Amino acid sequence: MTASASRRRWLKTALLVQGAGAAARSAAAADLPVPVSLADELARALAQNSPLLVLVTLRGCPFCRIATENYLIPLRREQGLSIVQIDMRSRQLVQGFSGPGQSQENLSRLWGIKLAPTVLFFGRGGLEVAERLVGGYLPDFYGSYLDERVRVARSAVRA
Repeated sequence: MTASASRRRWLKTALLVQGAGAAARSAAAADLPVPVSLADELARALAQNSPLLVLVTLRGCPFCRIATENYLIPLRREQGLSIVQIDMRSRQLVQGFSGPGQSQENLSRLWGIKLAPTVLFFGRGGLEVAERLVGGYLPDFYGSYLDERVRVARSAVRA
């Protein structure tokens, strides 16, 4: 291999790596945080007189991506709501509302989650304070359904 061909190969590889890194950073920026402790996240939310929203997602789910990027991240940014995500197949440990840490997968199972995306609305004591928003198949109405559940959850937390 000539020096010129070697430089071209190196340059192509560097550009691919750089592009992959930018794509990964972009994808990471479009995700909601994964909680270390749901109890701590709930305490922060309640200190602001707000519910904790938990998005149960599934890696690779296109509806989850739409819900995250188009609805939940803007809601978090614009209204300052506490919103975190867990992956229903992840074995990463999360401290629940009480008791020992458990996998995100196990939490999803305990909550009876069968479909992603599902948004849960938690208030005092780690109790659900609004109806779950299950699925993402009604894009024309998703924002309205989400807004209504946030309103109900806020009212429950402030009562």
